[in-house]
Amino acid sequence: MPGGTLEARVATEISAACQQIQEDREIRVVVLTAVDQDFCTGLAEGFDPQSISPDPATALSRLKVPIVSLVSGVCSSGGLEMILACDIRIGTPDSCFSLTEPLNGSLPMWGGTQRLPRAISHGRAASMLFLGTEIDATTAHLWGLLHSIEEDQGVELQTTVDSLLACGPLALEMAKEAVHRGSELPLRDGLRLEGDLNHQLAATEDRAEGLAAFFAKRPPDFSGR
Repeated sequence: MPGGTLEARVATEISAACQQIQEDREIRVVVLTAVDQDFCTGLAEGFDPQSISPDPATALSRLKVPIVSLVSGVCSSGGLEMILACDIRIGTPDSCFSLTEPLNGSLPMWGGTQRLPRAISHGRAASMLFLGTEIDATTAHLWGLLHSIEEDQGVELQTTVDSLLACGPLALEMAKEAVHRGSELPLRDGLRLEGDLNHQLAATEDRAEGLAAFFAKRPPDFSGR
C-alpha cells in the first residue's frame, strides 16, 4: 500500500483485496507493507474511518491465511490498527508506533483499543492510548508489538514468508483459528477447540502427506486439501 497518510480510497482497496484473498484458495501467505518510507502517518484529512465497512483492520482479521506486516518509518492511527490485525509483525530500525486519537478528542475506530492491550498488556497500551506515547522499534520488539526487526533489506521478511510456505496450509489455517478463537475462551473450551481442529485435520490429505513425508524423510508436498 502507499505510505504517508491513509486515504479512504486505499482503505477501501485493502478491504476489497481481503475479500478477494478469502475467495482464492491458492494464496497461502499475505504480506502487508508500504512502498514509501512511512507506513502510515495517520488518516487523510476529511477521511471518516467509519465510512468503510468492513474497515481494513476487520477485513484483515477475517483472513484465514497468515498475514505478515513489514513496517518502516511512522506507523500511527489506522496504520497501527491494521498491523495489529496481522499475525506476524516485522519492523525496521527506524519504525515507530503510536495511537494519538484521544489527543485529538476522538477514539480509534478499527479495533485499536481492543487489540493493542491484547498485544502488549493493558498498562503499556494505556500509556500509548491515554498519553499518545510513541514507541520506537526496540521498545515495540521488547513489548511484543513487533516479532522481529528487519536489519538486512528484506531478508527477515523473506525468511518468515518461506517458513510459512513450508508449513501445511490447512494446519496453519487451523492453528490461526485456535490461537485467535482460543484466546477468547476459557481454557477448558480452548482445549476442546484444539481437539476438534485436530480431529478435522486428521481427515485431510495434507495430514496424510505430512506423515508420509516424515517417514520417507523427504520434504512434504502439501496440496491444501
